[in-house]
Order: sequence, then structure tokens, then C-alpha cells
Amino acid sequence: MSNEKQVDPGRRVMLAATCAAGGVVGLATAGALVSTFQPSEKAKAAGAPVEVDIAGMAVGEMKTVEWRGKPVWILKRSSEMLASLKKTDNAVADPKSERTPDMLTPEYARNEHRSIKPDYLVAVGICSHLGCSPTSKFAEGAQPNLPDDWAGGFLCPCHGSTFDLAGRVFKNKPAPDNLEVPRHMYVGDKLIIGKDEKGEA
Repeated sequence: MSNEKQVDPGRRVMLAATCAAGGVVGLATAGALVSTFQPSEKAKAAGAPVEVDIAGMAVGEMKTVEWRGKPVWILKRSSEMLASLKKTDNAVADPKSERTPDMLTPEYARNEHRSIKPDYLVAVGICSHLGCSPTSKFAEGAQPNLPDDWAGGFLCPCHGSTFDLAGRVFKNKPAPDNLEVPRHMYVGDKLIIGKDEKGEA
């Protein structure tokens, strides 16, 4: 005569179901715990590269996007706008972007047009003086708070610093440096801000 107790089939089903439910809860808890080690979407957005479709931009159009809480301008320059940079070479304080270049201008943008592609200016729209945001003044000629020979560019409304169409600051202005050019790269018709071939900023 066997001393083994027979397990009721109903209890066996209940036991299996309880174990399965416990396993699901355990996996869910582990997943939630692991997810707390990942950066939040807000944190990712704060420093993540920004992708911008520039395929449909018209000549003379400027887009503003946000990257790391800063406004970044994307200006599609006309041939006339590019020609104006030769006129301002002698009037700007740092024509070749040699002041603090590692902080303000990637190596591939240390040129007259301060960009990878001459047609596009990519610059952080914050004045290097006290952090105001300059306004676009693309029309040429005399205007309030601008010289009579104005060739187009940007005017900081706070203290009068002026920048040409490459974001280069004019001489004898409160702003000490050119506008920052963020690291960027092109992938087809997309502009990636905050990342280049060397990695993320």
C-alpha cells in the first residue's frame, strides 16, 4: 500500500496558475526597476541631437528649432547673402572664427561662411554678450539702429551688437564673440544638430 498522497487535479491547476501569475508580476517589477535606470524622455530630449528636414526650405527662409533649450537658426542663404560676407570681412571682429574655436565653432565651420554647406547657416541664436536673442535684419541699407551700409544680418535688441549673415560679430560691439555654431551634419535632406561624424556634442 503506497503512502503517497494523490494531488487533486484542481489544486494542481491552481498551483500552476499561481506560479505563472507570480512570474508575470516578477517580470513586470523587474522591468519597472530596470527602466528607472534609463534616462527619461525629457532628459533624452534635453541633450539629444535634433533632426530637421530642410528639403523644402526656400532661399532666404530661416527656421528656428530648439536644441538643449537653445534656439538654433537654420538660414538658407541666397547667392547675394553669401556675396555680402566678402563685404563684411574687414568689418567683423573675428572673420575666421579663431577666438575660442573649440567652444564656438567646429573645425569644419571655421571658414568665411561658417558652415559645411555655404548655402546654410546653422547657428545658436543667442548673443555672446548677455544671452539675448538677436533679431533678423536681412534687408540691406539704412535702418533704425543699423549703419547706412548695412549688408544684412542680425541685431541684438538688448545692447546693439550686430552680426553678419554668417553670425560673425562686428567690431566695437558689446558682444565678445561670434554666434556659436553647434556641431552638425547632413544626412540626405536631413540636418542633424548636436552630432557630427565625431559623435554627439
